[in-house]
Amino acid sequence: MNLFRYGPNKPFVRIAVKLSWPLMTWARKLSDTPGFRWIINPFFAYPHNELTTIPINVAIPAPDSVVLPRRIVAEVVRRAGEIFILDECICRGKFDCKNHPKTIGCIALGRAARRIHPSHGHTATAEEAVAHVEKAAAAGLVANIAHVWIDPVAFGLPDFRRLMFICFCDDCCCLYRTHMKRRGPNLERASKKLPGLETVIDTDACDGCGRCIATCFVGAIAIENGKAVIGASCKSCGRCADLCPTGAARLVVTESEADIFRQVMERIEKVADIS
Repeated sequence: MNLFRYGPNKPFVRIAVKLSWPLMTWARKLSDTPGFRWIINPFFAYPHNELTTIPINVAIPAPDSVVLPRRIVAEVVRRAGEIFILDECICRGKFDCKNHPKTIGCIALGRAARRIHPSHGHTATAEEAVAHVEKAAAAGLVANIAHVWIDPVAFGLPDFRRLMFICFCDDCCCLYRTHMKRRGPNLERASKKLPGLETVIDTDACDGCGRCIATCFVGAIAIENGKAVIGASCKSCGRCADLCPTGAARLVVTESEADIFRQVMERIEKVADIS
């Protein structure tokens, strides 16, 4: 095998992630701390950090239902010229996660994915990738379309402009979703919700239990007058809707599927060419 054709293999990446994880964790925790934020926040700046959250596993009221977010992800996959599926989630593998499958790894899109070492997974067809998305949805994971500098660094992919990842994230082991309740301005701007999707609370159904507050990874929910209230920083990841015991929290679609997909592709094309 040509040693210069690929980036580092899986054992090397595992070690690198294990060693660098504490640094990444503290950088996120300190990103909104006076005296540190101006040092740390450039590392989370656009266009080197851009994530769009897509709730692939949460029911959305008819006519779109849960299928719409999956169709958006599937169409993004079909636009990619190269597809590589990782056979293990780096984050869940590091923590030996017991809550979600470690075997549902990220999907890398774009020509830069050619350099990912074969020990990480395999080149795939669009149909295989769509089936992988369905598998992640069934496992209760949230999708993130991500253009984040840590990914090409970890996998040794110098052509960052031709790279995009679709990561399937959980609430316990994920680098993207943990330590985000208190965050600096660039981390806030980097994480975006799916266009045309809103989280709403049915105040008649809400009993103020507060479970959604603990669930929200960005701390965008508060209880006011005994009812949940959604704040402006909500990413519409759908976790509150998925776990609300009374069904008061839900996602609603406010734009057409064509407009949503167009906006997602515009975000992608501003930072990467995956065709």
